[in-house]
Amino acid sequence: MKKCNMFPYSLSEFLIIFQLIFLALAPAAFSSDDAVLRIETGMHTAVIGRIGVDARNRFLVTGSHDKTVRVWDLEDGTLLKTLRPPIGHGKEGKINAVAISPDGGTVAAGGYTGYEWDEKYSIYLFDRATGVMTGRITGLPNDIKHIAYSPKGRFLAATLGADGIRIFRAGPGGGTLAGEDRDYGGRSYWADFAPDGRLVTACLDGFIRLYAPVGNGDLKLLKKKTAPEGKEPFSAVFSPDGTRIAVGFNDSAKVDVLSAADLSHLYSPDTGGANNGNLCSVAWSHDGGRLYAGGTYDSGGQSPILSWPQAGKGKVRELDGADMTIMHVLPLAGGGMAFGAGDPAFGLLSSSGERTLFQAPAIADYRNNREGFLLSGDGKSVRFGYEVRGKSPAVFDPTARRLDQSEPSSSNLYSPDMTSLDITDWKNDDSPRLNGKPLKLKQYEMSFSVAVSPAKDRFLLGTVWYLRYFDASGNERWNTPVPGVAWSVNLARNGKTAAAAFGDGTIRWYRVSDGSELLAFFPHKDRKRWVLWSPSGYYDASPGAEDLIGWHVNNGKDRAADFFPASRFRDRFYRPDVVAKVLDVLDENEAVRLADLAAGKKRQETDMMRLLPPVVTIHGPVHGQEFSSSAVTVAYSVRSPSGEPITSVQALVDGRRVGTKGKPVRPDSDTLSVAVPERDCEIGVIAENRYAASEPAVVRIKWKGKTTDEFVFKPKLYVLAVGVSQYRDKTLNLRYAAKDARDFVDAMKKQKGGLYRDVETTLLTDEQAVKDNILDGLEWLQRQTTAKDTAALLLSGHGMNDASGVYYFLPSDFDEKRIKRTGLMFADIKNTVAAVAGKILVFADTCHAGNIMGGRKGTADINAFVNELASAENGAVVFSSSTGKQVSLERPEWNNGAFTLALVEGISGKAAYGKDGTKITINMLDLYLSERVKELTEGLQTPTTTKPHTVPDFPVAVKR
Repeated sequence: MKKCNMFPYSLSEFLIIFQLIFLALAPAAFSSDDAVLRIETGMHTAVIGRIGVDARNRFLVTGSHDKTVRVWDLEDGTLLKTLRPPIGHGKEGKINAVAISPDGGTVAAGGYTGYEWDEKYSIYLFDRATGVMTGRITGLPNDIKHIAYSPKGRFLAATLGADGIRIFRAGPGGGTLAGEDRDYGGRSYWADFAPDGRLVTACLDGFIRLYAPVGNGDLKLLKKKTAPEGKEPFSAVFSPDGTRIAVGFNDSAKVDVLSAADLSHLYSPDTGGANNGNLCSVAWSHDGGRLYAGGTYDSGGQSPILSWPQAGKGKVRELDGADMTIMHVLPLAGGGMAFGAGDPAFGLLSSSGERTLFQAPAIADYRNNREGFLLSGDGKSVRFGYEVRGKSPAVFDPTARRLDQSEPSSSNLYSPDMTSLDITDWKNDDSPRLNGKPLKLKQYEMSFSVAVSPAKDRFLLGTVWYLRYFDASGNERWNTPVPGVAWSVNLARNGKTAAAAFGDGTIRWYRVSDGSELLAFFPHKDRKRWVLWSPSGYYDASPGAEDLIGWHVNNGKDRAADFFPASRFRDRFYRPDVVAKVLDVLDENEAVRLADLAAGKKRQETDMMRLLPPVVTIHGPVHGQEFSSSAVTVAYSVRSPSGEPITSVQALVDGRRVGTKGKPVRPDSDTLSVAVPERDCEIGVIAENRYAASEPAVVRIKWKGKTTDEFVFKPKLYVLAVGVSQYRDKTLNLRYAAKDARDFVDAMKKQKGGLYRDVETTLLTDEQAVKDNILDGLEWLQRQTTAKDTAALLLSGHGMNDASGVYYFLPSDFDEKRIKRTGLMFADIKNTVAAVAGKILVFADTCHAGNIMGGRKGTADINAFVNELASAENGAVVFSSSTGKQVSLERPEWNNGAFTLALVEGISGKAAYGKDGTKITINMLDLYLSERVKELTEGLQTPTTTKPHTVPDFPVAVKR
């Protein structure tokens, strides 16, 4: 039987992982100032244990074992805030339970929280709007399983496993104990308040407990009774009128409805074909007319949500849920419901049962793909599947920086050897054996994967907590902790490296001699973005992917932690040259030394605490606030964690700069007057020190003034297109780059009278495209574009990186002996992009093969170019023809490069996927480019679109 307290997945083979993950030994000691490198996808990367909704249904909060709490806009699913408790290196910081106060102002979160500092557990209280930690309820004897607010927000109930329940006073100055019951004989996972303040709990000791409304100093037990359909009640919730209680079970796919007066059994809904797993989470609809339940019950490989009309007496219906366990279900005021799941995922269902929103996980699912997890003979390239059982396969080569999904070849890629030694009982078991003799693991430690060495004298075992390397006699040679379940492992034929695929979506390489981690790889589930990094944080990333990792920095036990995306430290840590050498030399420090030597660099400062950028918080306006004037006053505060002086503060509107302010007189509190358009928009504030810019603090506001006809003030479009086919160095010549630029200009000119009132263009091709003319064109683009206009820059031709990694676009008069004088340096492009007042689109088609840099065949590394232009402080939307070291293809049958052919087709109307069939937005164009270029090149070229998260999707063209 699958159980909610043990297992968040819907596949029956893994029965107890959920609980096992938290039975590990105490985590290693750590300083509250430690900087921890973590994955950040904008979505949870581990099971969502609980969710919460405010009384007005404006916000949804989700808590996860990935140690974050997230606040979402319940209307459209937009992520509003990520709340970060202090964390440790082990289980410290994993969130089991969340709740939001009825007024939506405070978020409470708890789990394995606080023990590392106090040897007692804590509940953290956050201000929902700012993310500031406002309080901490301390001294709890066990980890927190569930949190619930009373209907008026006066009290907060917390279940503490086998240590019973505690009731605390909420609100300003709250956190004091108001009542408790410690007489529990098992783990309690649920508590719920009735409208009149009564309380009900469910406990695995078999009892439902009903309490009188909470008083000022006691918790009066009214009734304690077992429920008929299962021995382990997991959840218990009052109906909206407070007359009935629905109960879900950990050990049964049944549901009971009890009297809320005396816990007597009223009826049990018909669960139909629910003949496996359980229905551990139950909920009533907002009006009490429907009953919902979900859990580990599996139907066709998914976990549905069951729904009954007539308060649970009608015929059962299965609704769309998630792939894995439904962990929590909550009613919504409009008649629908919200749910959280173990995928991790969350979603919304309408009153009719239709799924109106679903946020899927962003991580690859490596389960059930042991044989398909292949490793090259030299231990570098790895084949994996994005989906369970190895579906959607891909091969990643970290040295070539190439992610290949075009029917990946298995040549020189080898499956793990799982049979050469007599290893048994290792598959999803806690008692693996070698030659019939048990291997020594920790209590409850389950193993999931195994690989035998090429010499057949060693083997690697992957478990829920560790990678363990044994000799042929069963003696452990080393072990290393893992970031998630080790679903698959493999050992390279060279005997030097091992690789493993984990439950957090990463694939990691290890040195076989001692188990030291060498590299970690995270492929985003969108099949485009990836990031690769070393233990110290040196990284390589595809366009738009560098912020998939970042540094979590604790600020002590009483303050929320900070998070700094990797892009904030690009100058120090973006080192593809280092990363590419790690698997050659099997040592990070040696890879750094060799890369620095090759580039003529000195070892740079990498003390994370000294490099931290500022942190900005917006205190007003608040999310969703209405405005009706042309300017909004933004109240903000700035902190400098590194102690470095703040050099500037800038305002952003929809991702573009609208003003700059010098060093604040009062760095802790100040205001900015921000000019805003007459429409809904997003305001951001960004601060800088000498090292880096902060992450923008953002807030979305709504226009309530008179709406001006959008066609009266149409923007102008300014286009600078540079295309070089004919170079002074004839070895660099291309066939279609100049034609690509001309075709792009012709397509954009046709937009006059459509989305734009006018289109002005500057076209530079071949002999016109010398460096001075391009610089003049950039100046023209910057000077002409106003805040209401849109600029577009196309670069088609060769790009290159010099020996130190600096990117150059090659004008037609480029001389490889005078790179700095004749090449167009990236800084000139970036400075123009950042200074343009309006929206700016950059189209980069500069990765054509050619004889560059002294006859070496190669292409430009476009990744850093794209990522920096699309940083929040620069604000460009960048369309790149390819990724990494891919070549941009051009062929006679196309009479263009593949990218520009697809771009012109898309702008001309083929990318108009919207309902009206005319407007073409960034996202639509991105989708068309991806599919069309893949079709043209048979998967050999992968275009990418990268934009700051502060820039919303917006129209760029209309079908003409």
